[in-house]
Amino acid sequence: MTEQNFSSMRAAMVESQLRTNDVDDQRVIAAMAQVPREDFVPAERRAMTYIDRPIPLGGGRSLNPPLVTGRLLKEAQVEEGDRVLLIGAATGYAAALLSALGAKVTAVEAEDGPQVLGTAATVVRGPMPTGAPEGAPYDLLFIDGAVEEVPAALVQQLADGARVVTGIVERGVTRLCSGRAVSGVLGLASLADLEMVVLPGFSAPERFVF
Repeated sequence: MTEQNFSSMRAAMVESQLRTNDVDDQRVIAAMAQVPREDFVPAERRAMTYIDRPIPLGGGRSLNPPLVTGRLLKEAQVEEGDRVLLIGAATGYAAALLSALGAKVTAVEAEDGPQVLGTAATVVRGPMPTGAPEGAPYDLLFIDGAVEEVPAALVQQLADGARVVTGIVERGVTRLCSGRAVSGVLGLASLADLEMVVLPGFSAPERFVF
């Protein structure tokens, strides 16, 4: 597939997947129109680059659909110079977009997770729920996937008033959520039901029911 094909497909993604589904932040649109998503997709799956479905990466991991990435970026309201803690770096696509928006990105990916491509972030290998406390405090927590619960360890690494965007799994449904961490307490609001990649290792602890 030629570079021209990918460029056309990227433009079609912007027009048919993003603009028609509430991704209306012009900075986000410009970044996603510019960053070549195909550079972050395994060679054997590059034909799937711009479809609106998760792309398998192996090892039980997948790359989020473009719409999910666009919605997360819109709600993140990234500002120039933001210190971002990205959880679930996958192949590095979200890190590249956050960097294009002017953020300084620390990207956490599991030891046995996908290869993180590009140079847009400081990559930390280790348990994703642990985060990267050595780079704290962060202005934005960007969880690139859905989790059952946002660990307290991640919230503790955020500056007071920091923004948070993530997916939350509720009764088998994945929901786009955003909120803020204030005085160490995270408040999230549900925005939309979206098909999101579920990140491993974020199961909520079992709670006793009386």
